[in-house]
Amino acid sequence: MFQSKLFSRTSREAAKEEKSANAVFLERAGFIDKLSSGIYSFLPLGFMVLKKIEGIIRQEMQGIGGQELLLPALHPKLFWQETKRWDSMDDLYKLKEGEKEFALGPTHEEIIVPLAKKFIKAENDLPLYLYQIQTKFRKEKRAKSGILRVKEFIMKDLYSFHSSQEDLDRYYEKVKRSYFKIFQKVGIKKQFLYLTYASGGSFSKYSHEFQALTPAGEDTIYICKKCGIAVNKEIKSKTPSCPNCGSKNFEVKKAVEIGNIFKLKTKFSEPFGLTFTNKQGEKKFVLMGCYGIGLGRLLGAVVELNNDSKGIIWPDSIAPFNAHILPLQSSNKAAAKSIENYSKKLYSDLTKAGISVLYDDRKNKAAGEKFVDADLIGIPWRLVVSEKTLEKQMVELKERSSGRIKLLKKREALNFLKKKYVK
Repeated sequence: MFQSKLFSRTSREAAKEEKSANAVFLERAGFIDKLSSGIYSFLPLGFMVLKKIEGIIRQEMQGIGGQELLLPALHPKLFWQETKRWDSMDDLYKLKEGEKEFALGPTHEEIIVPLAKKFIKAENDLPLYLYQIQTKFRKEKRAKSGILRVKEFIMKDLYSFHSSQEDLDRYYEKVKRSYFKIFQKVGIKKQFLYLTYASGGSFSKYSHEFQALTPAGEDTIYICKKCGIAVNKEIKSKTPSCPNCGSKNFEVKKAVEIGNIFKLKTKFSEPFGLTFTNKQGEKKFVLMGCYGIGLGRLLGAVVELNNDSKGIIWPDSIAPFNAHILPLQSSNKAAAKSIENYSKKLYSDLTKAGISVLYDDRKNKAAGEKFVDADLIGIPWRLVVSEKTLEKQMVELKERSSGRIKLLKKREALNFLKKKYVK
C-alpha cells in the first residue's frame, strides 16, 4: 500500500473532547472517524485491524466446535414480547413500519432460540454451538471513551445448546480457556487480563467477565491478592469474600470489560418452548450458554494497553501492516533517485515474500514528519532508506515497541521479516 493513496490522513491534534488514548490515537492516526457520539466509521487502517481480530476470534470459535451463521439485525416485536424484554430493556432501539414494530438487535437470544427450535428435536441433536460476528445496536446514554462505549458495534456472540448441566459446565470451561487465548493473541498481556466474577442474574449464581486493566475503563474490579481472580463491584457489594478462594484481601483497579460468558440454563428456552426428547422419550428444556466479545471495544482496549507518548504500538498479530518503509528526501537529485529506486525494490521484494508493507511515498513530507507519522500509526517495524544508509548499501530497521535500531543489508532485512511473518 502506498501511503499517498491511503484513504485517511494523520493529524497533529485530537478533538478537544477526547481524553482516552484509544480515541486520541485512533482518530489522529486515521484508523477511525467519529460520526456522532458513540458512532464511528472504521477507515481502511482500522478495518484491517478489525478484520485481523475477527480472524483470531473465528479461528478460536471453530476450534471449539462453533458453526458460523449470520442473523438479522432487524427483530420483530413479537419475539421480544415472548421474553418480556420489549418493555424491560431501556437500551432497545425501536422503530415502526406501518402498524408493525421492530427493534434493532442489541443481542440475539430472541432470534437464535426460535431458529434453533426448528432443528433441535432429539438428544442426538445436542450439543450444538452457533456463533456470529455481527453489528449490534444499543441506546447507550453515556457513550464515551472512544470505541470503548458506543451505540453501534460489532460483536461476536456464541450460543451453546446442551442436554445436561454437566455438558454445559464442560463447554463453559472450554470457552473460558478459549477466551484467554483470544485476548492474549490480540495483544492483551496476561498481567493486565483478569477473569472476573459477575452476577448471573436470575438464571445462575455467577457469570464471568474478562476485564483488562486500564485507567480508561469505567468498571471497578476487586482483585483477590490470594488467587488472582477478580470480582466486579456488584458482587463485592454482596459478599466480602472472594467466591473462588474465600479471601477478603483485595486490590482495587479500574478496568474495561472485553468479554463475558453466561450460563443461561433455560431462561430463553422456556419462553420459546425449546425442548428435546431424551433417550427415555421424555421432553426436556434445552440448557444454554452465551458468550460475547465486542470487537471494537477489544481493539480500543488493545490501544489503551499498547501505546506511548508518540502513538500506538500495535502487537504483531493485529497490526495493519508488518513493516513501514520510509524513504527520506535528498536535495541531491542523484541520491534522491537512488533512494527511490532502492525503496521501491525493497517494497517489491518484501511484498513478493508475503510481508505486508505500508510504503511512505509522500514527496512533500520532511524526515521528521514521516517519523512522527510512523510512530503515531504504530506499525511494528520501520525501514528507513536515506543517503547515509545507501552509502553502506543498507537499510535502517527499527522496532516500534522497543525502539531498537539496527543497520542491515537489504537481504538481511528481508530474511529477518520473512522469518517473523511468513509461515
